[in-house]
Parts: sequence; structure tokens; C-alpha cells
Amino acid sequence: MDKLKIRNRLAKDKALLWAVCLLAALTAVPLFAILGEVFLRGYDQLSWSFFTESTPTAYKAMKAIEAGEPIPGGIANGIVGTLLMLGMAAVVAIPVGILCGAFLAENSKNRFAQTVSYLTDLLQGTPSVIIGIVVYIWVVVPMKGYSAIAGSVALFIMMLPLIIRSTEETLKILPASLKEAGLALGGNRARVMLKVQLPAAFGGIFTGVLLAISRVIGETAPLMFTALGCSFIRFAVDKPISAVPLLIWEFFNDPNLQELIWGASLFLLLFVLTLNLLSKYLAKKWNQ
Repeated sequence: MDKLKIRNRLAKDKALLWAVCLLAALTAVPLFAILGEVFLRGYDQLSWSFFTESTPTAYKAMKAIEAGEPIPGGIANGIVGTLLMLGMAAVVAIPVGILCGAFLAENSKNRFAQTVSYLTDLLQGTPSVIIGIVVYIWVVVPMKGYSAIAGSVALFIMMLPLIIRSTEETLKILPASLKEAGLALGGNRARVMLKVQLPAAFGGIFTGVLLAISRVIGETAPLMFTALGCSFIRFAVDKPISAVPLLIWEFFNDPNLQELIWGASLFLLLFVLTLNLLSKYLAKKWNQ
């Protein structure tokens, strides 16, 4: 009788394992289908000129299509604009998010901290298009024009709750002995946080920062209301500027440029994939 029960349990365990593997495989099918489609259609567009030249005009693209030649130009203006806005947003979002996350981790029972935590969750769930409209009212209207500054403000607002939450959760799982040892050596709470706890949590915090960047890099809606776009490479932060997601949207709306969608999409996917793999590698390396 006992052997029969053991066999039944082993059979149920094996059946459950196969069910989980099957469901995991089904979940991965859409992902690999998307990656495969984008790669097959976009890999032949990747070239040096694709990354160093600005977006071609519709006329040039039409002439190239009529002549049976590859569409000239590339997405350099979008790459420059994306990196510029991400850089400006990260410079502000990283220190603010880390400090706010440290405050929430240290004062989790404080009423003010609980309110900030709730607002952080609320901000994280806010649709990006609403953030774009709000930043348009806050920044674009007072500046009387679209700009990289407005786009970076929108990306900053979207990155902030992700960095705050990752910092808070990482600090909460640190051993309490780290803080106790720092306080026992005569350090105050702020010094222990900056010199002991934050360095110990660097791996998790850095992973959260990279994931926040990969989360916002593909956003289009807020940039449509703030950065608007630009057909050439521009470094002026007070003028309209392009971004890779904006270029994909522009390519989609222009029949002569639709072929460039796949190359730009492949670049964006590879960039996000690189950031995710880098975050996992650095977190593992730091923990070791």
C-alpha cells in the first residue's frame, strides 16, 4: 500500500513537472516568434551607415525603392537623441531614487514614508501617455517648444519609481548585522547607510537602474508629447530631438520608410537585451 502511494506521488510530481515545462514553453513561443520575425527582417539592414547616418527623406527613400536599391540613411539621429535624453534623466533619477529608496527602507513604519511608498506604486502604474501629457503642460508649454529637456523629464518620472522600489527592496534583505556593526563602531545612521549598507546593496541597486533604463528606452507616447522628433542629429537640449521609438513610429506612418522599421526595432531589442544580460551578470558578479 505504501509503495502504491509513493508511485502515485511520483507520477503526480512528474505530471506536474511536465505541465510546468509545457506552460513555460508556450509562454516563450510569442517571445521567440517576435524576436525571430524582427531578426529575419531587420538583420540585413544593420550596417555602419545605418548607425552613423540620419533618417533619409521620403523622397530619397522613394527614389531608392524605384531604382531597386537599399534605402539610404539610418537612425543615428534617433540613437543620439535616445542616449542624450536617457543620460539626462538618469543623472537625476539615480541619486534621487536611491536616496528615496534608502529613506523608505529605514523608515518603513513612518506615516510619511508609507505615503511616499503608496505614491511610488501609484506613479509606477500610471500610463506613460498620461505622463507625457502632464510633462507637456509642466515643461513644453512654459518653455514654448518641444525639447530634449522635456523628454528627459518624462523619462525621469518613469524611471524614478522603479529605482526607488529596487533600492528599497534590496536594502530590506540585507542582514541586520551590517547596520548593527556600523552603529556599534560609532557611525550615525546616515554614515552607516552611505558607507556600509548602500555599497553592500550595490548589485541589486545597479540591476534595478539598468532595468529601469531598459523599461523606458522603448517608450514612444511620452516622447511624442515632449521631444516631438527631428530628422537630423542634434545635441541642443532646448530643441526638438529624435529618439529610436519615435523613428519607428515615423517609419510606420510613411510608406516609403516602412522597411526601416525592422532595423530600428532590431537595434532597440538588442539594446534592451544587452542591458538585461549586463544587469544579471553584474548582480551575480557582485554577489560573488
